Amino acid sequence: MFKKYISKLESIVALSQSILTEKQFIFLSSVLVGISSAFAVIVLKSFAHWVFQFATSINKILKLSFINSILPIAGLLLTVFVIKRLLGGTIEKGTSQILYSVAKKASIIPSKQMYAHIVTSSLTVGLGGSAGLESPIVVTGAAFGSNFAQNYKLSYKDRTLLIGCGVAAGIAAAFNAPIAGVLFAIEFLLVDVSISAFTPIMIAAATGALVSVITLDEAILLNVKQQQEFDYHKIPFYVLLGIVTGFISIYYTRNFQKTEHFFSHMRMNPYKKALFGASLLAVLIFVFPTLFGEGYESIKTLAENNAGDLLENTLFSSYQNNNWIILIFVGATMMVKVFATSITLGSGGNGGNFAPSLFVGSYVGYVFSKAINLTGLTHLPISNFTMVGMAGILSGLFHAPLTAIFLIAEITGGYSLMLPLMIVASISFAISKRFEKHSMDVKELAKRGHAFTSNKDTNVLSTLNTNSIIHTDYLTLSPDENLEKLVDLISHSNQSVFAVVDKDQHLLGVIHFNNIREIIFNKYRVKYTLVKDIMIPPADIIYPFNSMEVVMNKFEKTKRTFLPVIKDEKYFGFISKSEALEAYRSKLKAMTIE
Repeated sequence: MFKKYISKLESIVALSQSILTEKQFIFLSSVLVGISSAFAVIVLKSFAHWVFQFATSINKILKLSFINSILPIAGLLLTVFVIKRLLGGTIEKGTSQILYSVAKKASIIPSKQMYAHIVTSSLTVGLGGSAGLESPIVVTGAAFGSNFAQNYKLSYKDRTLLIGCGVAAGIAAAFNAPIAGVLFAIEFLLVDVSISAFTPIMIAAATGALVSVITLDEAILLNVKQQQEFDYHKIPFYVLLGIVTGFISIYYTRNFQKTEHFFSHMRMNPYKKALFGASLLAVLIFVFPTLFGEGYESIKTLAENNAGDLLENTLFSSYQNNNWIILIFVGATMMVKVFATSITLGSGGNGGNFAPSLFVGSYVGYVFSKAINLTGLTHLPISNFTMVGMAGILSGLFHAPLTAIFLIAEITGGYSLMLPLMIVASISFAISKRFEKHSMDVKELAKRGHAFTSNKDTNVLSTLNTNSIIHTDYLTLSPDENLEKLVDLISHSNQSVFAVVDKDQHLLGVIHFNNIREIIFNKYRVKYTLVKDIMIPPADIIYPFNSMEVVMNKFEKTKRTFLPVIKDEKYFGFISKSEALEAYRSKLKAMTIE
């Protein structure tokens, strides 16, 4: 029955494609992708919230604080089981796969990604894994956009645009923050987009947020209304918070990657690795219960300045009224969150770092403001600093300051904190950018040229294949031939550059027509001059494995219009700078989203 309805819907959409203009169909597509992404959010968020309430209820009724440690073990083992048995043994985790698909796979994302992350992250995070659901939501939304575009045979530009629509709708629905959804899609994915392309992205984000508002209980979303009035006299402290969150972002990034690399190099059965990681996670959660799941409830608790409640049913419950113990507990939780998240994901779980960044940010803001208040130096509004701290860490980790600013503004229900949000997010971003050139998700891919960055030229060049513009049919010369042979080749070909090779095809030198004009018009010199007497060493050499960015840098450095290519230590052909530039222009036109 369900398939029958899907088939009818596809027929209607296909009919509309034949009736509507290209731009109108993209608008319709953005609505459908937005709805699909929103329903993925509903499933994930509802399940995670239900499990959290279940575990909390058991703790309160039976006083079994260790139940929160048992559930994540079950969650990680179930996640590995599903991946092994139902998903072909592998699953591409993290938002980095979207960047890779856009840069290297023509924006084609496998269809299994439309459901794989919903299932696996529900089990991991829903059962207490210390990670976030936003990354799986974003990947799922991107998969909906890509597969929708593939199904209706849309171009690469439109596929990429609909991926952006899925990403924007996912974030918008997860936080009821449509502006943040649009900005995240732009900052994270569509690094080079024209103003006109904003419209379908805005439509998708608005659609996602609307569906979420209608169907999701507000209590499930991160929604903090508690705010105190902004006092401009506290600006120096917001500046200090920006510096602190910047360095905490670097601490988080580096320790997350170290821990994840540790697990990736473990030679262990997936189930044993999951059990090992889950056991470590269980210990952390037993000591610091707020590491259980996304942790959004604890963010609300801190924003309301009720941090003592976090110690309830913990080893430190007798210190609920001791401000310094509470401060140490919150600070310690903040520092170990990165290990809880990296263990969760590295040992086989599925999730992301978006929610953990908000978690850590709120804890940083609370610790910073509470510590200063306890010293008696001044009185800082704890609620405001808790909120603004989230923007600082989010901006520092993801290098997305605009997303951070508007997300926190939207989830707090107003823009009264706009100035401190801008201060903290921008300072944190600047510090993080100084020590980490790329964000967490982009770093490894950018090193290998597998992801787009803010450098448009690099993005375009990374999609070009060096081998596609190598010409191997250029005529060659022997070093002991006289110039009569060269004149003959020039008169019977369009070549302006010639490679001089030995009998084994080793490159000895090159001859550029522009450098020998005077000689070839002198009959005497043509007859008695040998090729080896006028050949010159190549200004530089290109190899087939060189990226196009490297190739263009060599052209720029040498100021040459042709450069020879060497393969297996032998002459292979030439690359023309003009042809490389033409390939660049064609690709740029194909990639520009208008």
